[in-house]
Amino acid sequence: MEDRVLRKLFLGFIHIHILHHAAEHPVYGAWMVEELREHGYSISAGTLYPILHTMEQDGLLVRTNELVGGHIRKNYTTTEKGLVVLAEARQKAYELFKEIKE
Repeated sequence: MEDRVLRKLFLGFIHIHILHHAAEHPVYGAWMVEELREHGYSISAGTLYPILHTMEQDGLLVRTNELVGGHIRKNYTTTEKGLVVLAEARQKAYELFKEIKE
């Protein structure tokens, strides 16, 4: 039960991480998995890629393809809509963390 609840909470944080990093520079799946691991999230590519695809379908990310070492790398960048969502998420997170830190 607790694992499922925490997983739901952390998925929201993961979305914010993705928007944040994709706003700074294009990101791709393997890089994002490693970045999230550095922040303590254990996420597989099989979990991350559907999140990226859904965020793309929702208009939060835009994908470009890049040929790297004979393979196509899917790079994701935050859209204008994604930037608006990120700004609101930052504000809400800031307010929440101010309240719960005590």
